[in-house]
Amino acid sequence: MLAEVALDRVGLILGLEMSRLARSCKDWHHLFELCGRFRVLLADAESIYDPTEYSDRLLLGLTGMMNEAELHILNQRMSQGKLNKARRGELVVGVPVGYVKSPAGEVTFDPDEQVQEIVRLVFDQFDRQGTVHGVLRHLIACGIRMPLRRRSGPDRGGLDRRPPGRETVRYILRHPIYAGAYIYGFRPVDPRRRKPGSPSGGRASGLAAEDCQVFLKDRYPAYISWERFEANQARLAANRSRAESAGAVREGPALLAGLVRCGRCGHRMYVRYRRSGRCPTYVCSTLRSDYGLPLCQSVSAMAIEAWVAQEVLVALQPAALDASLDAASRVDEQRRQVIGDWERRIERARYEADRTGRQYQACEPENRLVGRTLERRWDEALQAVREAEEDFDRFLRAQPRVLGETDRERIRRLAAEVPALWHAPTTTHADRRQIARLLIDRVVLTVVPSNDHVQATIEWAGGAVRERMLPREVNRYKDKRERRSLSDRLAALLGAGETPRAIAAILGREGFRPPKRATQFTDGMVRRLLHELGLRLRVPRQTAEGVLASGEVWLHELAETLALSPYTVHGWRKKGWMHSRQVGGRGGPWAVWADATELDRLRALKECPRLWNHQERLARLRTPGPRGD
Repeated sequence: MLAEVALDRVGLILGLEMSRLARSCKDWHHLFELCGRFRVLLADAESIYDPTEYSDRLLLGLTGMMNEAELHILNQRMSQGKLNKARRGELVVGVPVGYVKSPAGEVTFDPDEQVQEIVRLVFDQFDRQGTVHGVLRHLIACGIRMPLRRRSGPDRGGLDRRPPGRETVRYILRHPIYAGAYIYGFRPVDPRRRKPGSPSGGRASGLAAEDCQVFLKDRYPAYISWERFEANQARLAANRSRAESAGAVREGPALLAGLVRCGRCGHRMYVRYRRSGRCPTYVCSTLRSDYGLPLCQSVSAMAIEAWVAQEVLVALQPAALDASLDAASRVDEQRRQVIGDWERRIERARYEADRTGRQYQACEPENRLVGRTLERRWDEALQAVREAEEDFDRFLRAQPRVLGETDRERIRRLAAEVPALWHAPTTTHADRRQIARLLIDRVVLTVVPSNDHVQATIEWAGGAVRERMLPREVNRYKDKRERRSLSDRLAALLGAGETPRAIAAILGREGFRPPKRATQFTDGMVRRLLHELGLRLRVPRQTAEGVLASGEVWLHELAETLALSPYTVHGWRKKGWMHSRQVGGRGGPWAVWADATELDRLRALKECPRLWNHQERLARLRTPGPRGD
């Protein structure tokens, strides 16, 4: 209409209900603004208006405002009526998987037993797996297909079976209707999130039951109790990868991932794996990543996890037998649920085959057009039965056998060997971590500054607290607690004339250990440590005289002969301008081969000017001559 008006093809617009023509004042004013520019009249059942006249424009503006107010009032009445019906628990538009709505508006369990068992299986598997993805993997591995009722079409209410999806499983776990509660406004529409062509229409992912507009408990038949539903929501929230939650249990070797807190800033400490992946480290990097501050603290997980695992095993021993028997019964119950789903699937396929067979037998033999179609359907139904039975047989062969009394007795014997089961190769890191999370609320770590110890505090789920000071790996000798006593002992042993090998053996017997290692000192470590502490190995002159070969002199004596600084001669040695060797290993004195010919070359090298026209001569002088025996 606006286009026709702008093309000057319209002279009069007639309308009986102008609010149907424009739903807002913006559109209405746009219309009569164009009509005023092109001198188009507007008329309703009462009068004719000229938009070029001021009085008529005023009446048209008031008419648009009244129409918009009328639409707003109607909308409010309808919304309030809808909300009042929801507050009574009578507004039911659609029901999720596992429920059906009768023509009278009553919500009941799905009459199909297989549908009910699949919904219960989802909740039972979430109790065992602990994650949505774990439930999804189990459903796919068992070949279970999710049942969905058709909501439209000629076959409305029929049952379809589709592969399970992550959002479907998550929706079942989060919807309060499965705990018997009625809610309204579970997924409110946010206009700011609305995108053109989006299937969700700007809807949120789902609110908590208490935050919905209407929340009524115990209104529908429930698959699970309300306490179990709240526990599931708490577990889903804990699985989210956020700073305030522990996160889902993963397959990494870190036992306390998600449970460790920093004793300095209170933030969660993250896991950092080395290249080998065997020794994780707990790092508090929140302040550095958020505010650019230095790293708060980091500590190796080896000693901490060993102590925590020991405490967990002590806590597990009284309840080990009961836990083992419950695990065996849960395994049998899980197997019965899955086998029951397969049996009902085969029963459904056989029913379809029998019904198709009865239709074929009821067909007249002369009506071959219909008979051939029914015969083909019967063959397809029988083939579906055979495929279902073969799949069920393969599934049974792949499953572990049912636990008998002998197996249960073996479990009772193994229950007394909890430490052996904890360290067994068949026990995964995720199993150990899940056990730790059931017993421990959090572990607080505080690294002692300039020390090789860390204060660890276990806060158990029941409220008890256990503290202990544990050794930790450090990277430097100065971070070890016994660094002063180690330095004094090294100086004493070196002053007594002990060799590096003898010093390493003495330190090992006295209990000294190097940083980052559980092994003892070696002679190479002793030499490097002496060099870092400024303690050099000195070879006495009377013993050094006997080790000098013919034509060798000490480096400091050669420096005095050449009237050079010892640092200059050391620089020549490092550049390879002379033949040299170190006596007594690292830290010992340097012996330089300098016979008469070599000494003349070194003097000439000292006197040669460092100019560009002397580069060839310098190159010849810098090359040491052949060493004589």
